[in-house]
Amino acid sequence: MAKKELRAVSPTEMLAKGAESRQRVIDEIIPALAGQFGEAVTVLELTADAMPQVALRPEALKAVALWLQEKGFNVLVDIGGVDYYTMKRNPRFEVVYHFRQFPALGMLRVRVRCNEGEAVPTLSDVWTMANPAEREVYDQFGIKFTGHPNLKRILNPDDWEGHPLRRDYPVRGPRGLINLEMPADANKYRSFVDELNGKEEK
Repeated sequence: MAKKELRAVSPTEMLAKGAESRQRVIDEIIPALAGQFGEAVTVLELTADAMPQVALRPEALKAVALWLQEKGFNVLVDIGGVDYYTMKRNPRFEVVYHFRQFPALGMLRVRVRCNEGEAVPTLSDVWTMANPAEREVYDQFGIKFTGHPNLKRILNPDDWEGHPLRRDYPVRGPRGLINLEMPADANKYRSFVDELNGKEEK
């Protein structure tokens, strides 16, 4: 079998291919997705980065993810959390997914909206990378993922109090949660940097 020659692709060609792929997602994938899942899908306006995006109800996530996989979205790039606490938005939270088609370069942002105590289905059984990413969202925002095989903290210690990326989390971290009935508690969470510098927080 003859070897396939590799050809360098210029930045201009890549940009053109990316724009073409984005338009295909807008014109074909999103209408088909909305037609397949009906009211569970809300088509959203493009963001400043011109990325096509939709919002989903949590219960539709797994089925939509599998549908996207069949349509060639073979990479789950990342998962993140958003807290709209100060905006008083309902639902308060979003779990945000970025799916990519390779080599077609199509990309789609999926926003799953949920409230306090409302869980989102895990995608760890569909994409392996979802396992640690979901744990991070759980650790930082407190959003739970049903069906996750090992949903526990990944960045903070197991006994950490609260979820640091929530907008109502104390600015001073655990210090803001201290019950100062005992004077010694004031130094309970003295920072690592202050210890190195020989200083004490007041």
